[in-house]
Amino acid sequence: MIKVCKFGGTSMADAKAIRQVKNIVQSDPERRFIIVSAPGKRFKDDIKITDMLYRCYNEVVESGTCKETFKVIRQRFTEIVKDLELSLDIESVLDKTEKEINESKCADFAASRGEYLSAIIAADFFGYEFVDAADMIRFDSHGKLNQDYTDDKVMSRLNGVEKAVIPGFYGKNFQGQIKTFSRGGSDITGSIIARGTKAGLYENWTDVSGFLVCDPRIVDNPKVIKQITYKEVRELSYMGASVLHAEAITPVMKGRIPINIKNTFKPEDKGTMIVPNEQYVNDDNSIITGIAGKKNFTVLLIEKSMMNAEVGFIRRVLSVVEHYGLCVEHLPSGIDTLSIVLETDQLANGVLNDLVGEIRENVNPDYVHVIENISLIATVGHGMARRPGTAATLFTALANANINIRMIDQGSSELNIIIGVANSDYEKCIKAIYSAFNK
Repeated sequence: MIKVCKFGGTSMADAKAIRQVKNIVQSDPERRFIIVSAPGKRFKDDIKITDMLYRCYNEVVESGTCKETFKVIRQRFTEIVKDLELSLDIESVLDKTEKEINESKCADFAASRGEYLSAIIAADFFGYEFVDAADMIRFDSHGKLNQDYTDDKVMSRLNGVEKAVIPGFYGKNFQGQIKTFSRGGSDITGSIIARGTKAGLYENWTDVSGFLVCDPRIVDNPKVIKQITYKEVRELSYMGASVLHAEAITPVMKGRIPINIKNTFKPEDKGTMIVPNEQYVNDDNSIITGIAGKKNFTVLLIEKSMMNAEVGFIRRVLSVVEHYGLCVEHLPSGIDTLSIVLETDQLANGVLNDLVGEIRENVNPDYVHVIENISLIATVGHGMARRPGTAATLFTALANANINIRMIDQGSSELNIIIGVANSDYEKCIKAIYSAFNK
C-alpha cells in the first residue's frame, strides 16, 4: 500500500522537528511520498516563513529588492541545514531564490518559496528524490484546480519514483506561472498526490492528535474524534475547525482514500480517521461528532406578505447580492420571510447600505431588518438524523444557558444544525452544546 504523508509548518519548524519527521517517515516503508509545508513557528511570538515571504514581496514592490527581509529567511534556512549537518549548498539555493523573488515581483511566487526550500532540505536529509509540485499541479484559466490534468501529471511524474519529497501549497497556472492555494493549502497538495498515486492512506501530520470535538480554547480538554466522515469534516473545516483545509477533502473523496490526522510529536496517538460514509463505525455511540463556529456575520431579514406566491422573488434578491460580488453563507426562509447571511467583512465601505437600498428597489419588501454581530455555530453529526430528540437536547441546553437563538438552519441531509447567536454568546453557546452531548 502507498501512504502519502503531509507534514505541517510546526513539523518543519526546526532541525529537531525535521529529525522527528524523518524518524516517522522511515519507520514505515509504505510512506513513500512526503509533502512538506514551509517552516512554521518555533515559539509563540515567532514568525512563520510564509508570512516573511509575503513581506519580501511587499518589500520588492516598495523598493525593488527584498534584501532586508530575506536576510531573516536566509538565516532561518541556513541554521536548519547547519543543525541537520547537511553538505547541501543552501547558500547557492538561497541566492537563486532571492534573485527570482526580486525578478518575478509576484506574491504567489514569493510565498511558495518556503515550501520549495523546505522540500529541498527534507529531500536531502531523507535521501529521497525532490519532485517539484510545479511539475504536476495545474490551475485552469479561472484559477481553479484542473483536477483531471493534474491527476495525469502526478501519475506520469511519480511513476517509477520510489520515494520523494514534494513541496506543498502551490502549482502552476495555465500560463506556466507559479500559483498558490489559499493559506493552509499544503493539505490540498497532499490530497492531490494521494489521489494521483492511488494511495491507500493519506496521513496528515500536524501538532495535534486529531480533530477535537470543539475548540480547546473554549472548552477544557474536549474529546478527540476517533472517526469522522468526509462530509462532516467539510462542514467542520468550513465553519472554522482548523486542523485540515476544507478543500483537502475533495480530491480524495472520489478515490475513497481515508485520511489519518496524526500528531508529529506524539506519533503513538491514533489520531482521527476520516473515512467515506460506508466505512464509518460509531464505536462510542456518540450522537454528535463536532462543534465549530465563526463570528461576525450580518443577517438581512427580508419580509413580504405572500412572498411564496411571487414568482422570481428569491432570484431577484440574489441577483442584487451577486451584483455586489457577495458570497451567501446561508439562506433560511419562511412563507413570508427570507434571511440572507453574509460575512460582515464583505459589507464594509457603504456596501451594506447600498445593498439594502437596491433590494428595496428591486423587490419592494414590507421591510428589511439588518441584524449585525451574529455568530454561526454548527453542530455536526453523522448519526443525528437517526436520533430522535437531538434538536430538543441542543435547544434545551441553549435555553438553560439563557442564550437567545437568532437564526436556525438545518440542511436536508440532517448532517448538521446551524444556529445564529449574538457574538457575545459565542463561547457560552459552544460550551453549552458540548456539555449537553458529553455528560
